[in-house]
Amino acid sequence: MHAGTPYSDLTLAEFDEDLASAEPVPGGGSASAVAGSLAASLVTMVAELSKRPKYMEHSALHGKVEADGRELAARLLRLADEDAASYAAFAAALKLPRETDAEREARSAAMRAAARIASDVPMQCVETCLEVILAAESLAGRCNQNASSDLTVATLLAEAAAKGAAANVRVNLPAVEDDVWAEAMEAKVAGILEEISTTGQSCRSIVASGGLRGPVPVIPPRAGLATHGPVG
Repeated sequence: MHAGTPYSDLTLAEFDEDLASAEPVPGGGSASAVAGSLAASLVTMVAELSKRPKYMEHSALHGKVEADGRELAARLLRLADEDAASYAAFAAALKLPRETDAEREARSAAMRAAARIASDVPMQCVETCLEVILAAESLAGRCNQNASSDLTVATLLAEAAAKGAAANVRVNLPAVEDDVWAEAMEAKVAGILEEISTTGQSCRSIVASGGLRGPVPVIPPRAGLATHGPVG
């Protein structure tokens, strides 16, 4: 085991070794975040491979997605560490003494607090996976066609990662003992997963069709907002 070492500092073989061990962490939440990170890196690669004169009209998009993809990949690796830490905190709360009323109340409070964090961290993973899929979809039809199939792989990985993280959100909700908050989290998870599914399918359909798209539309500023440029 490589306890205390950030997952980003482990080799792939070392992470797999830790994942396969009898230790409770890393587990499914961390694995989901790592899968999402791989998806983000694939999206980054496609953006990088598209920085060619042939695709110059999309150069601004490629630069943005390349930068965003690297940030998303790093964020998801951090979330893999945070997921393991949040589960470890919940497991520690479970082991607190409960001989007296005061101890039982302290244990219950610690479990509720830890469960909330253990729900919030994978929720961040779900949200970040949506960002990955939105980035992939923006590139579909606007990238190096020889690498476009990697967008399909990226969306499939990110969707699986989001579903895995969502399962971790949901499994921890009852322990929070806050029905209003739990219902809000459940609704949020369901909404994001729906958007992920729709956007991922859109990306894959565009890639499969081999079609090309024009530049990403520029949304004009709303009336009343200041704009740059000379005032005449």
